[in-house]
Amino acid sequence: MDHVDHVISAAASDQGAGNLLRIVLIVGVLGAVFLAWFLLRGYKRDD
Repeated sequence: MDHVDHVISAAASDQGAGNLLRIVLIVGVLGAVFLAWFLLRGYKRDD
């Protein structure tokens, strides 16, 4: 978890909340894509 703290502190200290917000948005979008893939793979039909 050390690298996560380093990335967050570097993003926050560089341009204030701009980079931190960008990271949060990217992680949120990637999380939504992963969640959609995980939920929708259950609907795949193996005939």
